[in-house]
Amino acid sequence: MNNDIKTFQTTLKDHNLKLLRRDITTLQINTGLLCNQICKHCHLSAGPKKSELMTRKTMDEIKTFATGYTFKIIDITGGAPEMNPDLPYIIEILKGLAPEIILRSNLSALSEFDNDSLIELLKDATISITASFPSINEKQTNVQRGNGIFSTSVHMLQKLNSFGYGIEGSGLKLNLVSNPSGAFMPASQEDAEKRFRKVLMSKWNISFTNLFSFTNVPLGRYKTWLKESGNYDSYIQKLIDNFNSEALENLMCRDLMSVSWDGFIHDCDFNLAAGIHSGDRKTHITEINKPFVNGSAIITDNHCYSCTAGAGFT
Repeated sequence: MNNDIKTFQTTLKDHNLKLLRRDITTLQINTGLLCNQICKHCHLSAGPKKSELMTRKTMDEIKTFATGYTFKIIDITGGAPEMNPDLPYIIEILKGLAPEIILRSNLSALSEFDNDSLIELLKDATISITASFPSINEKQTNVQRGNGIFSTSVHMLQKLNSFGYGIEGSGLKLNLVSNPSGAFMPASQEDAEKRFRKVLMSKWNISFTNLFSFTNVPLGRYKTWLKESGNYDSYIQKLIDNFNSEALENLMCRDLMSVSWDGFIHDCDFNLAAGIHSGDRKTHITEINKPFVNGSAIITDNHCYSCTAGAGFT
């Protein structure tokens, strides 16, 4: 990296800011790096050859921890969580431990189940689904995620609608996540949501709850692509130029703790990807009995610019 690039910590100091925790309300659980896609923007470099998967033992340890504290949200992510054969198990043991449980899906992994048993389980447990759907442009989506992913994703959104997901009044949230395919900033979230609603409804009769437009994080496979294409320094500088001090107020890391597939604690999923443990100490979920302390510092690095660029990453 260009040594002239200003570090994130320096930028915070220049704005007389500190990134400190509030009360922890969200428990994020990474069930593993196994995924059926090899997305170019993946900060975790997840893929079909990955062997990192959360075991039932670790799931039970997380349940023990979560039972002793009141979380507002439990956020299940991956990889593709659907690729962990014990996903139904962790849903069963965690349901009821938080008002909202979120499953992050890439949609195509959900489509690989032979029947609708997983969707039925998600519906019965009132699990919210946050689904990756990067673009309403078929070619752009397929380039980013793989051939045929767009049509598979559209089919799964239609199926989820048929189960009530994303339908107003159903109580079943279906949120979409859009992100750029290159080394540039995402479009305005408000404008993107209006466009997605119009196109998805008119072309495929698809409804959804909300759309979130996120900046790609320069870690993992995406970082490799940025460096190989000669875009890394310019992309980081672009994030710096779009730094928004007001975005710090609502950053997800301020009220979240992240648990890796092997049970270790991180400040967020991006620090997990970077191999940065909370407090710079490798701490297992079984070593603590309560979340991080309100007012304690969050460890940062230059990938944090992604979360504070433009509208931010909340």
